[in-house]
Amino acid sequence: MGRLAMFKHILVPTDGSALSEATAARAVSFAKEAGARITFFYAQPDFPMPIYGEGALIDPTTPEQFAKSAAAEAEGILSKAKQAADAAGVSADTDTLVNEVPYEAIIDAADRHGCDLIFMASHGRRGIAGLLLGSETQKVLTHSKTPVLVCR
Repeated sequence: MGRLAMFKHILVPTDGSALSEATAARAVSFAKEAGARITFFYAQPDFPMPIYGEGALIDPTTPEQFAKSAAAEAEGILSKAKQAADAAGVSADTDTLVNEVPYEAIIDAADRHGCDLIFMASHGRRGIAGLLLGSETQKVLTHSKTPVLVCR
């Protein structure tokens, strides 16, 4: 127990990738040992700007449809993480918001919820839907005043 007990509220950013789910599971064990609670956080992507020109994909999705499906994806990812915490008897909340700068969203979420630790994967999935956790983890480490535990 000892030093772990100093952490009471852990922010766990998740992007729904397998790596991210594994990190969430490790965060749950960590929180259980520390007697801490968790807030799982998902930064929803902002509507991607259409790219014009030759060979551009014409995306039929409207910003409203995009926002709706991003919110539904967030809900699914976060409820899965919360179920894992519930199953382990760890108190957990979820939070999500739309932000095109995920590392800022993560740091803001930690501040907003009064978290004393951010528990992150060292890298994540790539692509428009991904949180790009590699570079995001680097930026969180650089800018966060809250301690960050990076899970490999």
